[in-house]
Formats: sequence, C-alpha cells, structure tokens
Amino acid sequence: MSGTSTRDTTPGTVASNGEAPASGGATPSGNGPEPAAPASDGATIRAEAARLGSMLSEIAKIGADPEGGVSRLGFTPAERDAHDLVGGWLRDLGLEVRVDAIGNTIAERPGTADGTPAIGIGSHLDSVPHGCRYDGIVGVVGAVETVRLLTENGIDTAHPLRVVIFAGEEGARFGEPCIGSKIVTGELTERDLSTMRDAAGVTLDEALRRISFDPRKVGGARWRRDAWAAFLELHIEQGRVLEVGGTPVGLVDVVSGSTRLRLEVSGRADHSGGTPMAIRADALAAAAEIITHAEALARDPRNRGARLTVGRLEVHPNSITTIPGRVRLTVDVRDVDSDRQRALAAAVVRHATELADRRGVQLAAERIADTSPVVLPIWVRQLVAEASEALGHRYRVMTSGAGHDAQVVNALMPAGIVFVPSKDGVSHVPEEWTSASDIARGVDVLYEAMLRLDRMLAAVGADS
Repeated sequence: MSGTSTRDTTPGTVASNGEAPASGGATPSGNGPEPAAPASDGATIRAEAARLGSMLSEIAKIGADPEGGVSRLGFTPAERDAHDLVGGWLRDLGLEVRVDAIGNTIAERPGTADGTPAIGIGSHLDSVPHGCRYDGIVGVVGAVETVRLLTENGIDTAHPLRVVIFAGEEGARFGEPCIGSKIVTGELTERDLSTMRDAAGVTLDEALRRISFDPRKVGGARWRRDAWAAFLELHIEQGRVLEVGGTPVGLVDVVSGSTRLRLEVSGRADHSGGTPMAIRADALAAAAEIITHAEALARDPRNRGARLTVGRLEVHPNSITTIPGRVRLTVDVRDVDSDRQRALAAAVVRHATELADRRGVQLAAERIADTSPVVLPIWVRQLVAEASEALGHRYRVMTSGAGHDAQVVNALMPAGIVFVPSKDGVSHVPEEWTSASDIARGVDVLYEAMLRLDRMLAAVGADS
C-alpha cells in the first residue's frame, strides 16, 4: 500500500494544520521534532498475526459468557485473572512486573541510558457486560508482542519500555471510566472510592477489598511526571470509518469527553386497571419523555457531533399490571467540545426537572462521571504517521468518539492513539471483531513508532 495519508475534515475534527499541542504534550524542541531516522530493525521485523490471535483467545476464556461474548468487569476476580495471565507472559519475557494499589499492572523493560524516563504502551483488559474480546485487549496483546519482538531480536531501547495494563477502564460497573489511569494522574483520589457505587450498591472501596487490595494505599499509585517520556495506545476503532474508507490505520487527533448522569424518577406505583389516566404519576412515562428529549438534543443540527445515550434503565416494580413507581436511568453525553458537553448535560437535567414538576413526579439527578475532551499532541501523531508511511500503510487522522486511558495520561505526558479497523463498526457486543492481520498491522505501526520515539527523544536529550 502507498504511504499517502487521508485527512479527516468532517465537522468536529480538529484540523491537523496549525494545531497546538495539548497540555502536557509540548514538543521537546518547542517547534516539533525533526523527522526521525528510519528504525532499521523495524523495517524487517513484523508482528505475528497467529500469535496475536492465540493471545486474544486465551484472554477471552476469562469471563466468557455461556451465550457468547465476555463479561469481565472492572475490579472483579475475572479482571484480576486476566491481569495475572498477561503479567505471567511479560515475566516470561524477562520484564519486572508489579501491580499497584488500584490494580494497574506495570511491567518494565530497562533502557540502556541511565536515568531516562520511560515510554509507555498498553491498554486495558476489563470489558462491558456481554462485551467481546477486542476492546482494550488488542492494545494489551499488541504491547506484549512489541516486547516479544524486541526481546527475540535482541533490540535495546535507550528509554525504559513500560507496559501498562490499566484497571477499570470501562465505566460499565461504577459509571466512572478510566479509573486506573485517573488514579495514577491524580484526577481521582482515595476519597472518591467510597462515593462510586455499582448497580448492587457496592462501593469501589468495598470492591477493592473483596479482591484483596487496600484502598488506603491508592495514593501511592500516583505517577511522577518526570518518570515518563510518552505513551502510545493501540486500540480498535469501535466505528466503521476505517473499514468504509479501506484505510488500515487511524491516528487519533481528538478524543471526545463524556459527562455521565444518573437520574431517578419517583412517581407512584398503582394498579394498572384501577388507576385512571388523569391521576397517575407514572415514573416510566416521565422517563420516556426525558429519553426522547435527550435524543432530540443530540439530533439538533446545532449540536452536530454530540452524542447522548441512555444505556441503562431500571424500572420498579417492573410488573405488567403495575404502573411504574420508580425509574433509574443513565445518560452519557459525549462531545469534542467541552463547553457544549457540559451545557447539554445541564440541559438534560433542566428539562427533566421541568418535566417532573409538570407530571407530578420527583426527580433526583447526580453527575457520576465527567471527563474532558482532549487534543492529543500533533508531534506524536506526526511521528506515528511517519512510522505508518515507512511501513507502507495508509492512515487517516480522525476523532475518537470513545474515551481511552491515553487521553487521561496525556495530562502527564504526550500521548498518541493508533486505531485498527472494526468489522462493521460494531463494538461493546459479542459480535465485535477485528482480523488478526489488521491487528498485526497496527502492532507493526506501534512497534515502529515506539522505536522512532525512543531514538528521537534520545537525540533531543543528548543535544540538550
């Protein structure tokens, strides 16, 4: 394939030209790095698709659903079993592996230059309920394969290489996404652990204790900025842009933010036959109106690019002959515009409050998570683009509608995200699928980009 890039110019995408690096992602030279010399070893070494497929299959056995798919929620024994499995693979490759107080697994391969900060690669192993084997896991097996390629071919890096498997990236259980990465960056602290509850009422504090972690020690998991040089994450796209365009690689410029709300509508549970329509306080009818209003906000042309989703609905007493007396629902507001993201979340609550007054029901609203959109550093993306071009892979610069750990750690270090195609754009369901050959191509780009990043940063350090 040619090395020609395809630039994403759809609304909501930050243009590549003239983009300022995000906070925490300034270039070492101030004007962007000079193009790195070709990574000569990376030109001939390739990831093995069959080996990647085998690792994915082994991990997918942990938390496998009988009806298909995977349920490996954050801060459960299944998530820990997956971390233990991959941690063992990394130990077998000679890395020193540790697990921090929040459950992140961190494995280090030493560099040749003393005192240099580490380059990080990795992703997560937890899933949503009834999810599948690729979301997050591709980035983990890609990191393992990168280490294997270095080790088997006797290649050293100047910087230490740190593989990070983040805990609790999916917000499916506690509502808050990227918990492991938010702890290490200081965005979340020990005080937050007792405020997050899952659907069963279990706090994150309690969940940690159940899997033999001490929540009082999470403060010690925080990372020092000077210990890290950069971070790269490989991930499936979770959309269909790459597949439709026939483009093998995506380079993320902007990651959407997310504001998550939990709403509880309280009415009155009455007999479905004995209660006239005029005197009902139907919590589900009120919730339905909230949902349709949220959808209308997202479909408004003035809010193009915003996405509002009600993904969870709990109806009580959930009986065919009883008017619903209480409904809990969640609203996930996503956008690349931070102001509009928060404004839309506020609009949902405001409308729901007015609706509750009109219908004679009660409303309780709670913001359970809030993550800002992030512009990733252009110089990191340019370096990854050079790696993709050197390997002969076309790429597309694109926005990520889904959140990722890399967007969180970008607050401490410059970060980049590499996408590989998702079949039919399907994700978070058992049908999610990406071919092993597409994954191997993404690992090749990750590997080449890591080598270029190592050599470029080493050269900058030597000149400073």
